[in-house]
Amino acid sequence: QVQLVESGGDSVQAGGSLRLSCAASKDRISRYCMGWLRQAPGKEREGVAVMDSTGTTTYTDSVKGRFTISVDNAKNTLHLEMNSLKPEDTAMYYCAADLGTLCTVEAAIFGYYGQGTQVTVSS
Repeated sequence: QVQLVESGGDSVQAGGSLRLSCAASKDRISRYCMGWLRQAPGKEREGVAVMDSTGTTTYTDSVKGRFTISVDNAKNTLHLEMNSLKPEDTAMYYCAADLGTLCTVEAAIFGYYGQGTQVTVSS
């Protein structure tokens, strides 16, 4: 089964940028539906961006135009480029994977998660 390790979280000012990475091992992520989810204190975890095995991507409305999900198959690594960050983007961000066929930000259910990386955006 795939194992996922996130990195790249940090504390930044509003308007800043961050690039999260998710290094995968034990399996090739090109086989999986891959996604980034986040959970803020006191809130439910929400899908942020999802990429299916064909490279098709979907995003939650609040990050469209600001975040970009991408994959480096040679390095077996998933990325999330985050620009124009807002305080409401503050959350623990998780990389996730699943072999299921429903692979959109609205419908995907993930079976594998990383440990998370913290993103804090100050105003």
